[in-house]
Amino acid sequence: MAEREWWVLKWLDLLEKYRFKKRLERGRNYARDGNILAINFEGAKVTAQVQGTANEPYHLWIKLDPFSNEDWHYIIQTLAEKAIFSAQLLAGEMPQDIEEVFIANGLSLFPFSLSDVHSRCNCPDPKNPCKHIAAVYYELADRFSEDPFVLFQLRGRTREQILAQIRELRQQGTSQEVIGETGIDDVETEEVIEKITDDTVNLEEFWEYDEPLDSSLLQMTGDSDQTVLEVLGDFPLPSAESQAVKQYLQQVQKRVYSEVVHQTSP
Repeated sequence: MAEREWWVLKWLDLLEKYRFKKRLERGRNYARDGNILAINFEGAKVTAQVQGTANEPYHLWIKLDPFSNEDWHYIIQTLAEKAIFSAQLLAGEMPQDIEEVFIANGLSLFPFSLSDVHSRCNCPDPKNPCKHIAAVYYELADRFSEDPFVLFQLRGRTREQILAQIRELRQQGTSQEVIGETGIDDVETEEVIEKITDDTVNLEEFWEYDEPLDSSLLQMTGDSDQTVLEVLGDFPLPSAESQAVKQYLQQVQKRVYSEVVHQTSP
């Protein structure tokens, strides 16, 4: 059996500390034998149906205490400041020192004990966790192994929400860095561009060129094997942003080509 990831072992360690080992063993067997008929995430809560000895499956839920919106604001802000964290999470790896992010904000990503994990099952067993809940505990370990963002979801933020906020914060940070380096803000930039355009560029003659162009230098028809964008290849940006930039430039290229064809048509 392959060695489990450290964050999965940390979750499983909660179970190992539980004193009723036989109950956990039965839960593990339920998970292995396919007794978990359904498992769903409803926000930060996990709901499941587990087949026991009765004819009808038992219904249960498991949840952790979610972090507040304010807590998540500071957590994601800290994550955004360290690009390596975002890269590792996207690659399916939980950063080794991820807990430092939460500790710095007075929180803990992982529960300290099973008493910090809230659960309920409609089976007649008065003990908690029952074997049905224990089965889902082990199933969650597999889910964490496949996607570490599942653990974040139990704390109140989905993968999509976290990545969207990180991307937004990093874009804001990049904009501020550019402003700081140039010493001008967006309004000043527009004024400079407008002044340069008015003073030095004749828009009516901008696309005119008196000398014939060597056909090998400019290929704008569909007959070319590769367009300029294809020659450039992927941009050094995250995949989503790279795709968006490429699509925009493709639209610009089509407009330019259409304008050139229109200008040169008899």
